[in-house]
Amino acid sequence: MQRYASFTFRAATSLVLPGVFALVACTKEGRTLGPEQPLTPPVGASDKRIGVFQNNLYQVSQGGRYFSWYGCAGCHGSTAPNSHDLAPDLAQHPRAFDAIYAMIADHPRVPVHYRDRIPTEQLWQITAYVRALPATKPELRRRQDLDEAGEPQGAQWAGPVR
Repeated sequence: MQRYASFTFRAATSLVLPGVFALVACTKEGRTLGPEQPLTPPVGASDKRIGVFQNNLYQVSQGGRYFSWYGCAGCHGSTAPNSHDLAPDLAQHPRAFDAIYAMIADHPRVPVHYRDRIPTEQLWQITAYVRALPATKPELRRRQDLDEAGEPQGAQWAGPVR
């Protein structure tokens, strides 16, 4: 009887532990769905929601996709003309998350502000991506650009279809 009980415990442990480790290992890519999604812009640099986006690889990568989808990469990508490439500028002059969000949402060179055209959660994700650019190695950024080349891109994006 003793032998059977230890075998069952070992078998159960060998099945449960890999599942627990898999759940714990993926915390940097956690996806939040539901009421935790932001419905409002950041409230200052100490907004507690910033950490959810800034430290989450999934949110940053989604921001990179939207950066391309909404046509931001056309002017601010790694091959952007003149000084429009955001990575070197943000490396020299770091800005708080809420300041970058405001710069994107109220972009001065577009006729209709992005805050009125892009959903709030996607603006948070784009901000997380832009904020991560200075820390992203150039070869990884080039790889991201190549990966996103097959994604839909909006050179003249006019907002959601209504």
